[in-house]
Amino acid sequence: MTIISSSVRPPLTLASLRWLWSLTQAERDAMGPAVTTALEQSWLWRARDDQKGVLDALAVWLMLGGRGSGKTFAGAGWVLDRAWEGKRIALVGPSLHDVREVMIEGPSGVMQLAPSDDRPRWEGSRRRLVWEGGAIAYALSAEDPESLRGPQFHAAWADELCAWREPQRVLDTLRFGLRLGRRPRLTVTTTPRPIPALRRLMTAPGTAVTRMATADNAANLPPGFLEHLTSLYGGTRLAAQELEGLVTEGEGALFRAEDLARARAALTGESPERFERVVVAVDPPVSAGGDACGIVAAGRLEERAYVLADRSVRGLTPGGWAARVAETARAFGADRVLAEGNQGGEMVSAVLRQAGCPVRVELVHASRAKRARAEPAAMLYEQGRVIHCGVFAELEEELMALGSEEGPKRSPDRADALVWAVTDLMLRERAKGPRIRGL
Repeated sequence: MTIISSSVRPPLTLASLRWLWSLTQAERDAMGPAVTTALEQSWLWRARDDQKGVLDALAVWLMLGGRGSGKTFAGAGWVLDRAWEGKRIALVGPSLHDVREVMIEGPSGVMQLAPSDDRPRWEGSRRRLVWEGGAIAYALSAEDPESLRGPQFHAAWADELCAWREPQRVLDTLRFGLRLGRRPRLTVTTTPRPIPALRRLMTAPGTAVTRMATADNAANLPPGFLEHLTSLYGGTRLAAQELEGLVTEGEGALFRAEDLARARAALTGESPERFERVVVAVDPPVSAGGDACGIVAAGRLEERAYVLADRSVRGLTPGGWAARVAETARAFGADRVLAEGNQGGEMVSAVLRQAGCPVRVELVHASRAKRARAEPAAMLYEQGRVIHCGVFAELEEELMALGSEEGPKRSPDRADALVWAVTDLMLRERAKGPRIRGL
């Protein structure tokens, strides 16, 4: 544990700051004015929880955020933590101008966030920041991938990946240079675009994804800024990408950002308590270490489908995801569970029964390609007949990738489960009757 005396004030790490938070005000006061100064100057003291990089154990931290959501602040703060550890760091932006003006000297850049008594010096001739403690951060441009071939680093901050001309090539070259120390790490901050390089990074093993909307940072934005942009672009694909930080639809996609935004906005109060029917749809994974298990709960009322929850999960054994399905069915008062039987067949039903699934399990089989199965559901979204009872960012991203030429390499399990649920509720005729939803 880091101890801060009244005469020495090292920069605060997340661990030491949490320790100081655990103390009483009297205990902090007893440590002298240096502690108060340290807290006031620390970037962590001003950071939101989603900006603190608590998932350090993973190799890659990917921050997807809207404009002005605080991505740069979080990336620069992460660099300061690595500098305090004495690391060699790569700062990679769309151009050298962007690295200098945004990542280093910008309003939320490294120089602005660094405490006054531990601020690095800029060596322009060598394009690097140097700290007294020995850490060095090198400014590198994504415009010149070959410049990344020689250097080696402990850590790297890659900013605005989706604005790079050759994102996959540059990212691959950079990762080969992350070979110092026992645990090299990479942080990527970007406003998302539906490009293959980003989708591959999002689904790669060892990647932790944090999502930030512009609205999350409203307290640090000019008055009226968010309201003005929302009035101009609210409910559009541009707003989903630039304000909400979502990976929007690519070329040929079935589900449009505008339709998904309308599905979210359609619910103005609490979700209904009574439905004609409620189902939980399941898209089982092929293996525990592969695709996610798609689990979506939905209900029907007055010719509309209500998406109640996305309980999808990755990395569980069959017994684990089956228990989650059973729990979801109980929580929402489902009358049936729909399970895709193409992978596993009757084994899927058996696992769900063993997990104590409280309702009948019906196996459904895909006889058509994903796009053909999803088209009728996408049409219901276009007609405004599907309502989302919450914000389901990962589900929406999978829907916008479905059918796109730039879609993800992994199976869109959440989207598949939703398509099964909506198809069953809205496109299959069944006897109607009100059903009370349990919580």
